[in-house]
Parts: sequence; C-alpha cells; structure tokens
Amino acid sequence: MGMLLTQEPAAGGGFFMIGYIVILVVAMYFIMIRPQKKEQKRMAAMLSELSVGDSVLTSSGFYGIVIDITDDTVIVEFGNNKNCRIPMQKSSISQVEKADAE
Repeated sequence: MGMLLTQEPAAGGGFFMIGYIVILVVAMYFIMIRPQKKEQKRMAAMLSELSVGDSVLTSSGFYGIVIDITDDTVIVEFGNNKNCRIPMQKSSISQVEKADAE
C-alpha cells in the first residue's frame, strides 16, 4: 500500500493535457470564430455593393427599395405609398436583391 502512495505520476501526462487543450482551442476556432468572421465579411461586401434601386429586407422584417445612400445611412421607400421614405442605418439591412436580377 505504501508503494502506491510513493509512486510519481507518469511523465507524459502533462503533454497529453496540453495536447487536449490545443485541440479544444483549434476546434473552438473552427466552430465559433471562423464562421462569424466569414459572415461579417459577407455582410460588409453586401453593404458595400448596395446601390440605389435595390430591393432590401431590413432586420425588422420590412421590404423596401433604396432611394438614397450616404456613408452610414440609407433612405428606404416602403410599400406602394411613395411618401413613406425612412432613413435608416446600413447595418439594419439584412438582405439585398439587386434591381438587375429581375
């Protein structure tokens, strides 16, 4: 019994622990961080290609047509009523359908 208490732990155990931690960090990168970065790049590209006349879907669920674009904001016309023009931030646009696609 005394011999079991006096034995030292295996020397390779620390390397396995470090290996598991590295594998977990790499897995977290590919599962969580990388897809989020790709989505951010896709959204930035979509908003940079935004032009007047494009049909957009806002994050609140409204469909409209872009009337004017400035640096951070767009003016969107909603519905058949041509007087319903609302300025909003570009970041609130979730989808864009190009006018040429029709």
